[in-house]
Amino acid sequence: MSGMHDFTLASARDALKARKISAVELTNAHLDAIERLDGRLNSFITRTPDQARVAAKAADEVLAKGEGGALTGIPLGIKDLFCTNGVRTTAASKILGNFVPPYESTVTSNLLRDGAVFLGKLNLDEFAMGSANLTSAFGPVENPWKRNGSDAKLVPGGSSGGSAAAVAAGLVLGATGTDTGGSIRQPAAFTGIAGIKPTYGRCSRFGTIAFASSLDQAGPMARNLQDCAILLESMAGFDERDSTSVDTPVPNYEAALTRGVRGLRVGIPKEYHAPGMPAEIEALWQQGINWLKAAGAEIVDISLPHTKYGLPTYYIAALAEASSNLARYDGVRFGERVNGSSLDALYEATRAAGFGEEVKRRILIGTHVLSSGYYDAYYLRAQKVRTLIQRDFLSAYENVDVILTPTAPSGAFAQDEKPTDPVQMYLNDVFTVPASMAGVPALSVPAGLDAQGVPLGLQLIGKFFDEETLIAAGHVIEQAASFTHRPAIHAGVSA
Repeated sequence: MSGMHDFTLASARDALKARKISAVELTNAHLDAIERLDGRLNSFITRTPDQARVAAKAADEVLAKGEGGALTGIPLGIKDLFCTNGVRTTAASKILGNFVPPYESTVTSNLLRDGAVFLGKLNLDEFAMGSANLTSAFGPVENPWKRNGSDAKLVPGGSSGGSAAAVAAGLVLGATGTDTGGSIRQPAAFTGIAGIKPTYGRCSRFGTIAFASSLDQAGPMARNLQDCAILLESMAGFDERDSTSVDTPVPNYEAALTRGVRGLRVGIPKEYHAPGMPAEIEALWQQGINWLKAAGAEIVDISLPHTKYGLPTYYIAALAEASSNLARYDGVRFGERVNGSSLDALYEATRAAGFGEEVKRRILIGTHVLSSGYYDAYYLRAQKVRTLIQRDFLSAYENVDVILTPTAPSGAFAQDEKPTDPVQMYLNDVFTVPASMAGVPALSVPAGLDAQGVPLGLQLIGKFFDEETLIAAGHVIEQAASFTHRPAIHAGVSA
């Protein structure tokens, strides 16, 4: 099975259809890699090798008939926030440690419909609350990348850190992620892969465990944008079971890769030149501008004046919604139960044992901003500012087609370098949050390495439901950057 880990999702798809490889061979190669490497990375919470082999055998039978969907025989990992019928789904929390859903999320149903092979459930920050994948009840995920001359364990970003690490290390050919304030884009940047946050409403939220309902959006993570495009086309679509799902056609995203950017207007927002931003991030951003300009794009300076309010507004709105969504985990309706002498005592004991420190912090803040006397001062005002942030983007898109920014303010940091102040950790999302607040699509592509040899990403933000233009522009950056680096821990690298 030599060379199995050199495949991209697209090239593996083509090789499977040409019968150059079998789905069983491809699946076994990735299961073997998980067995070898994931004890160190901890990217999986639950592995499903037996089910994967059964699915791969069935895929080969379909392919032998010249049939099959876009993903037939392709081994994927599923973020453990998506409910999977008969397979434990934990949201990386003790309170859901033994939850086995009797139903399938719409996103995973769509992937299974198209023939995907699921290798297991991927680790994340508990209830998707975090930017470093350090808050999981099942332990932190290690980034497969290393700094030059150092064996320090780096974070993979969050909350989709398990998805990012598994893709980057070659354990899966693609993975699902969710993005509430940057949880696909930031870990993609930290691990040198591509990730897309679609327009809010593009992918169904049915069967996805909620963090902040007005922000959560599923999206793909893979080695490159072609692979992400293939996954997104499968994941997306209208769903009557999700009231926020938008009934709009799903394009052929893969076809958009070759559109180019000639005549495209690319906005550069002055507010993203954040004080104290590292010079290498500024330099990479300028390099991205130069690449797009050389490909025929027009560069336009723009302003998104309410950007500075994005982070505080996000952490009011998102935490308020989290407080409401997580109220159901009380030991009576949902979640593991810890008995108490009274109903109040049962609630207290259940939540004290079931939730981690970061989730408790966010529930407390969210409850506070929704409480009597504070609702108008905090939550209602945050919603008004959110509208202004969205208007900034709508105004900008009268003059530009896409917006180019850095994805994150730094490369991956070490696990033991975690800021002691939670607010400092929240600043990791400073470049990704505004697009989430506006509901517009955005993506991250790897564009280079920092001085310490770890990946850096560039972010593109687009118009509502115009993921195609994002993919076209992102592909131009991908081709110019020629990012072929591999992490130190990779299935295709000899130990």
